[in-house]
Amino acid sequence: MSWLLLFFGIVLEVCGTTCMKFSNGFTRVVPSVAMILLYMSSLGLLTLALKQIPLNVAYAIWSGMGTLLVVILGVVFFHEATSIPKLASILLIILGVIGVRLSG
Repeated sequence: MSWLLLFFGIVLEVCGTTCMKFSNGFTRVVPSVAMILLYMSSLGLLTLALKQIPLNVAYAIWSGMGTLLVVILGVVFFHEATSIPKLASILLIILGVIGVRLSG
């Protein structure tokens, strides 16, 4: 159950970050409010997941997978530039998350 909470926490964090982009620096009310609510919900789910998952593992997965998903959304939907060094760095994040999970 904790892993499911962590998964949904990651999804909400990514949605919150996407709303941050749409908020246009807090100049648009609906995306700004949605961002705050999504981040609060995300942190709440992360906190609940920490009942069963060690902090170092949960946070590494939460931040690493969130970063990965945000990069993918940025490239696919916002047409942000990518490069070989950026892709290599993302691969290192993925390998780091896998390493943390397998070692614990």
